[in-house]
Amino acid sequence: MPWNARDTMSLRQEFVHLASQNTLTMTELCQRFNISRQTGYKWLNRGENALSDQSRRPASSPSKTPAAMEQEVVRL
Repeated sequence: MPWNARDTMSLRQEFVHLASQNTLTMTELCQRFNISRQTGYKWLNRGENALSDQSRRPASSPSKTPAAMEQEVVRL
């Protein structure tokens, strides 16, 4: 890991801490952390959950292959 690389969790922690101090605007904070304002607001709105990565798995899979079809393929 490069000397200046930091893990995402500590960056988010620092971002939320600085945002709570109200010394910088959201635009300034996001520029400092090289993130979009949309991401900055997302981190703030998540609260404690912002510190860890969220699952990217879809909530549902409407086009998922039916279990019976999967079993038939496995049987072959």
